[in-house]
Amino acid sequence: MRNLTILCFLFVLTACNWSASREKKTQELVNKEILGIDWEDVDQYPLFADCDETASKQEQKQCFMATLLKHFSETLEESDFVVEEALNDTIFVDFLMEASGTISLLEIDKGGITDDQLPGFDEQISKCLNRLPKIEPALKRGIPVRAKFRIPIVLQ
Repeated sequence: MRNLTILCFLFVLTACNWSASREKKTQELVNKEILGIDWEDVDQYPLFADCDETASKQEQKQCFMATLLKHFSETLEESDFVVEEALNDTIFVDFLMEASGTISLLEIDKGGITDDQLPGFDEQISKCLNRLPKIEPALKRGIPVRAKFRIPIVLQ
């Protein structure tokens, strides 16, 4: 009986990891989980009212980009730009969407020809971003996050 008690006691001591505390184990699990997260991608793209939140991530991205480009196209068609020469250029607009859903213009990457031919283009783009319909922000693990986007605008 005594041997059985000693054997059970030894089993309990070796089965439990007494040297590692709960905090240390928790921190190891958290660090492992953090390393497994892709911080460069979101789980859910920003959504306009007419985009389906139950759609796949790729479909959400397509809906977001299509709605955004449609809005840019409509706004630029309303403007009264007069072009003297044939213009065939791609302009890249970088903007930041905050976790609150607000948008701020970061940069407009365009060539010198576009700048000469379309004075006031930057103001139009800025105005266009400010007049976007309400957008739900991107989500990462169910939490709204800020996200940077770059969209191409093809001028012909």
